[in-house]
Amino acid sequence: MFNHIESPVIQELNTIEENGKRYYVTPDGNHYPSVTTVIGETTDKSSLIEWRKRVGEAEANRISGQAATRGTAVHKMCEDYLNNIDPYKDQMPSNVDTFNSLKDVIDTHIGNVHCQEAPLYSNFLQVAGRVDCIAEYDNKLSIIDFKTSRKPKRAEWIQGYFMQTSAYAVMYEEMTEIPINQLVVLIAVDNDWPQVFIERRDDHIGNFISHRQKYKELYGV
Repeated sequence: MFNHIESPVIQELNTIEENGKRYYVTPDGNHYPSVTTVIGETTDKSSLIEWRKRVGEAEANRISGQAATRGTAVHKMCEDYLNNIDPYKDQMPSNVDTFNSLKDVIDTHIGNVHCQEAPLYSNFLQVAGRVDCIAEYDNKLSIIDFKTSRKPKRAEWIQGYFMQTSAYAVMYEEMTEIPINQLVVLIAVDNDWPQVFIERRDDHIGNFISHRQKYKELYGV
């Protein structure tokens, strides 16, 4: 059983669509893009484009759709498990196998849970988003992100994950005055051991700020 710490009250945020992109509406009425939108719109996509050409559009769409469905399912299993809810109900065997590869890491390293799926925003960064999990990882309060992958990742390939979690850390501190310096990205890998990446917020927030500025230059917001 995971112990849950009562965290500061975080108000739910409404979302709107503007020019085909999702924006969060803050309590002050500001419209901020999501963290994932900022990173996705300002990251070089040449390797992704080449991959889609290599495998063909139909196969690329099949793989991407399958990965998105599995990622959503496994993320929900992690969330339920940390909420002390049976994560296995009505799950496909492949999702169970993927979740089980992360379960030992979760059991061994995650302690008190402070919040999950919490909406966050920052007036400083002018961005918003929804964090997977804020909990104590090896006794350090951490931003924790759950991912799935067909193959092992190298750190240089997933800088977007580190930027994303660093932004959540800044948003959480701005909203609660509780600092978080540790970022943890847990990746369940098909037919392999899970990967654990532990990073520092201050090593990546500067990179995110650069991407946020680029997004503003591109879209004016």
